[in-house]
Amino acid sequence: MADEGKALARHEGLVVFIDKAVPGDVVDVRIRKKHSSYLEAEVVELKQASPHRITPLCSHFGTCGGCKWQYMDYPVQLQFKQKQVRDALQRLGKIENPPVQDIIGSKLTTHYRNKLDYTFADKKWLSREEYGLREEAGGPALGFHIPGRFDKVLDIETCYLQPEPSNSIRLAVRRYCLEHDLPFMNLRHKAGMMRGLIIRNTLAGGWMVIVMVYENDQPALEGLLKYLEQNFPQITSLLYVINPKGNDTFHDLDVKTWSGLPYITEEMEGLQFRIGPKSFFQTNSGQTLELYKLAREFAALQGDETVYDLYTGTGTIALFVAASAKKVVGIEYVKDSIEDARRNADLNRISNTVFYAGDMKELLTDALFKQEGYPDVIITDPPRAGMHFDVVEQLLKSGARRIVYVSCNPATQARDVQMLSEKYDLLRVQPVDMFPHTAHVESVALLVLKQPG
Repeated sequence: MADEGKALARHEGLVVFIDKAVPGDVVDVRIRKKHSSYLEAEVVELKQASPHRITPLCSHFGTCGGCKWQYMDYPVQLQFKQKQVRDALQRLGKIENPPVQDIIGSKLTTHYRNKLDYTFADKKWLSREEYGLREEAGGPALGFHIPGRFDKVLDIETCYLQPEPSNSIRLAVRRYCLEHDLPFMNLRHKAGMMRGLIIRNTLAGGWMVIVMVYENDQPALEGLLKYLEQNFPQITSLLYVINPKGNDTFHDLDVKTWSGLPYITEEMEGLQFRIGPKSFFQTNSGQTLELYKLAREFAALQGDETVYDLYTGTGTIALFVAASAKKVVGIEYVKDSIEDARRNADLNRISNTVFYAGDMKELLTDALFKQEGYPDVIITDPPRAGMHFDVVEQLLKSGARRIVYVSCNPATQARDVQMLSEKYDLLRVQPVDMFPHTAHVESVALLVLKQPG
């Protein structure tokens, strides 16, 4: 396997990246794109199946953009994810023998997600089989975008990513809208009422449903919300948002509560985290606890440390380690997330945290260190792009004894580790699988300050 979950083969000195192939497969392929040093191809015929190939669980596999590794044994998926972390550290981090530990797999490989975003479309995406039956097969869709197509939506019957009643809610909404002539949105021409459906849940038993509409037909919307309230008592937070914008983002819009609470609550080790409609929370709740326990273990706090939690989001890691530290300083770009972090600190009666909202490279300065205290430990969990060069420079100047680097992108983590190697040694790396059946992998790295001389 290569980066981005594609299989790799060679032909006449050229590397060939192949979609939907498993190492060990013998396949005929069709070249889709030619480049000077590599080719991109798709499988035309499977001549001999790899011993690692299995039958995908989902009927939408191959068309839907999710769960792209569902045709491969889960233990083999884990091997390739671990190799991805090791290869990145060797190739980009310039570490000859990186200290990568055995990957921690997910206890659940289906029904592990706590959030799904569905899109309405007035015309569903037709498969090659359906295309010949266009009149009978066409119609509205409520499902996922086809990869790379903003205006094409695959109608989903059963999704194995989220537990029940997620599928039941989506199917009921679709059925109600069709029976009551609520128009599904035309994504290209921006017309229609029904726009999106977001379903979130927690291990603690909370269910949030957000109905997003483009055109505000209040009586029709109220009818749908009443139907959901009456037929799904599991929903503890039923919300709606009117979004007439050109895109689906609603962070700048008012989300209204129809019934229940305006949030759901997750619990980890006795801590409670309120999750609002705009809140970020790791999407695999079970593995999130394992990830945070690792970060805390790597931090090795004794109770007298000042900890900086960079890219803190809603403050989950900061609050998770607060009981083991003297003080935790959380920094995050998104203002709404910082407001969530402060609310969660109050909810859990945690008083030794302080949170700042703003650009990381502008906030993380000597002035902040002088104001809040120089860090003993830094925990950083940046987005896929990794840390800005100025942030890395500030980490090198911080004097922190330990840096715990949580990453969702082994390549940018390896790049940043290489820059930090000027003053820090890489002691441990622990891959964690948060997203079974995908090529994505989380990685927690421990860096310790080099001894003088």
